[in-house]
Amino acid sequence: MPSAHNAVNGPGTSATPGGLRRIVAASLIGTTIEWYDYFLYGSAAALVFGRVFFPESDPLTGTLLSFLTYAIGFAARPIGAVVFGHFGDRLGRKKLLVISLLMMGLSTALIGCVPGYDTIGVAAPLLLTTLRLIQGFALGGEWGGAVLLVSEHGDAKRRGFWASWPQAGAPAGNLVAVGVLSLMTTVLSDDAFDSWGWRVPFLLSAVLVMIGLWIRLSVDESPLFKEALAKAERRTSEQGAEQPPFVAVVRHHWRDILVAMGARMAENISYYVITAFVLTYCVTHLEIDKQTSLNAVLIGSAVQFCLIPLFGALSDRVGRKPVYLVGAVGVALWSWAFFALLDTKSFPALVLAVTVGLIFHSAMYAPQAAFFSELFATRMRYTGASIGAQLSSVAAGAPAPLIATALLSSYGNSTPISVYIGIAAVVTVIAVVAARETRGRDLSAIEPEASVARPAPEQQPAASA
Repeated sequence: MPSAHNAVNGPGTSATPGGLRRIVAASLIGTTIEWYDYFLYGSAAALVFGRVFFPESDPLTGTLLSFLTYAIGFAARPIGAVVFGHFGDRLGRKKLLVISLLMMGLSTALIGCVPGYDTIGVAAPLLLTTLRLIQGFALGGEWGGAVLLVSEHGDAKRRGFWASWPQAGAPAGNLVAVGVLSLMTTVLSDDAFDSWGWRVPFLLSAVLVMIGLWIRLSVDESPLFKEALAKAERRTSEQGAEQPPFVAVVRHHWRDILVAMGARMAENISYYVITAFVLTYCVTHLEIDKQTSLNAVLIGSAVQFCLIPLFGALSDRVGRKPVYLVGAVGVALWSWAFFALLDTKSFPALVLAVTVGLIFHSAMYAPQAAFFSELFATRMRYTGASIGAQLSSVAAGAPAPLIATALLSSYGNSTPISVYIGIAAVVTVIAVVAARETRGRDLSAIEPEASVARPAPEQQPAASA
């Protein structure tokens, strides 16, 4: 039985079960709202933005252009990661999470107010792109703060399980976004949906943000961060100012940043192909109606929401790496069956294709929060985890729907897209295999002097793999 000291992240970091559940709930609700905002854009880009903001192009080109504005938002995410990471490592996780939620909600609500191309011409896509950049900047700071707030409150033994709950905010947000769009397409005609119906889900974000803000303001700052901040202040008085978090993390944890970037390649690319590009493939290429396509993603997202905590718990038992590798290899192999099932145009086949794809994605996404948290020292953890995650999003998630759409347009079939996903999976497997197993690490014991951290004494057997 581990001692009370080693059962948690370090001295003074323990949280009561009720307090930890409150932290988890606040992180989950906040990330759900932010991912709702972000994924809503991707779904709308696949379904309606081409006609509203690029009406002079043919349908596939219009969708390609709308996905280009979708991809541009990813460019702001590393910038958000650096800015939010810097201040999150200096001022605390909670303050920055409140700011990111406000920025995301406001920009999303304003997207619902942007007039179409027929009304204000080229200014319409320019305004849309500007608001998308703000979304990306906010999300760049959201992910790292949300998962760290949970990771730094929870204990090492169950960190994978507790830290996976903010990850469940992604399918939950997608579930709500696709669900609202599905409802609108059900009750409205195509003309009404294109005219004003698509705006309703964006305007709804303003209400959701107020709820999320109220919940986030009620949680406490990470005790592990408070302890590290106090130590840093003592060192500063004795040795002078410490390095900025970005400089420090690049100097001491550059290998861990590369591991995080590589690990996200297959996870990021597969997710946006399965949940965003699938709508284009089904609606534009296979001429399946929007409602059927949305419902398939809806069901798959519901299953994924339930599975993420289970995979997180599994990573606590067998390690982060084995669970992650199963997901990477699985998604590469499944990509071939994925498109074959879609091509049948059968609704049960669509549901099976999306759901199994998201199951393999969950095996990567669930342990990711704990895995990345366990790579970096506390005073640079927000910056390191955020940069590693968001730099890969530029190379992986941002162009994924764009590349998939271009490959489909050029070749007329899905084979190149499956190859594309397979290459991403190879990169991820190499990155994860090169990393050391992090399960059971004492977060307070990770030193900035080396990329390899020592585990808590009682956790050493569990941390080996």
